[in-house]
Amino acid sequence: MTHMRIAIVCAAALAVAPMAASAQQQNAGRDLAASCAMCHGTNGRGAVGYEPLAGMAKQDLVRKFTEFRSGAKPATVMHQISKGYTDPQVQLIAEYFAAQKR
Repeated sequence: MTHMRIAIVCAAALAVAPMAASAQQQNAGRDLAASCAMCHGTNGRGAVGYEPLAGMAKQDLVRKFTEFRSGAKPATVMHQISKGYTDPQVQLIAEYFAAQKR
């Protein structure tokens, strides 16, 4: 019976671990995306004159960010801002905004 309890506890822990990691990633994405609020508005809905990011497809967000970073996409300040993030951070930011409602 003790072995069965240990097995159940281990199975439950394994089931919960991915959810905890996902929540941590979501929080990290939210925290990183907070720096975007000045121009793109709270939750990425877009301040006047700036593109809304909320609800945009993740791959589109990553592509645009990469284009800003390389200089392929014209911008005023995004060229400098985009260089301050690693690729994994860009992925987290894109996941966060993609999950927001338009």
